[in-house]
Amino acid sequence: MFLLASGDEINPLGHVLDQNLIGGDHALWADSAEWTVLGSPLLTIHMITLVIAAVLTFWVMRIAARGIATGAESEGNRRFLTRGRTAQLVEVITVTLRDRMLQPLLGEATDRYLPYLMSLFFFILINNLLGLVPLLDFQGIIGQLAGLERGTHWAILGGTATGNLYINAGLALIAFLVIQAHGIKELGILGWLHHLLGGAPWWLFPIMVPVELMGMIIKPCALSIRLFANMLAGHTLMATLMLFGYMTYNGLHSYLAMGGVSIVSGAFALAIYFLELFVAFLQAFVFMFLTAVFISQLSHHGEHDEEHEAPAEAAVSA
Repeated sequence: MFLLASGDEINPLGHVLDQNLIGGDHALWADSAEWTVLGSPLLTIHMITLVIAAVLTFWVMRIAARGIATGAESEGNRRFLTRGRTAQLVEVITVTLRDRMLQPLLGEATDRYLPYLMSLFFFILINNLLGLVPLLDFQGIIGQLAGLERGTHWAILGGTATGNLYINAGLALIAFLVIQAHGIKELGILGWLHHLLGGAPWWLFPIMVPVELMGMIIKPCALSIRLFANMLAGHTLMATLMLFGYMTYNGLHSYLAMGGVSIVSGAFALAIYFLELFVAFLQAFVFMFLTAVFISQLSHHGEHDEEHEAPAEAAVSA
């Protein structure tokens, strides 16, 4: 009934794929079809959703920062307690990830990269969670109530921005630049170039360097594709299950049959929805954690110090 009221066509990808608002084919503003930049539309639904997610991330982090900050001296010992559930949740997540995941990887560089990594985690998480809110359907119902032609999809925001490969590629590009900047700063130019050999002899240069360069590019690409594929697959599966009742009505024109099928498919869709909640957290963590892993791979790991310490310990024991 919800889908019938919204006037959507039977297309599970309609809730996943980006839609043009200004410029490009089938734009919401039809007269702006030629308003493009290098063949790309000026404004899409995912662009607006991405900006909203960024504003929400900043807003939530500001609330958390105020709640975590030390209070006035007049509060006594209570001024050291974190105030507010949002601040407490953010603090628990941040401290757990820092102490158990990032500290063993990055060591002394943890505090340097913690702001970037946590911003990356919460930004992707909020984008993923925002995609689970049926904003597109609500706007579709509003469009039908406003008298739009049936099948016309009116919406200006919604969907999952992290289900867009271009947006994920932008996040991966930033991660790539951070990783390489860290490597050059940590190892120096010569050390970074030597890293391209992967520890192999110099005469393997023609083989190792192209392979390492490809690896440097493939790693961030894998981050973007993994996030894109998980968001696309999960939302498509959930939308397909929700469409079973709609397809039953179109085939049999029976509200009774539609109701029976919708109850069963809706139960499975609800289970998938909770799974998508877990995936939203998991994929935000995977993107952030693997970025930290790639940063750590271009760090000093103290192998030389261990080599010098071993003879010294042997001499002391002797």
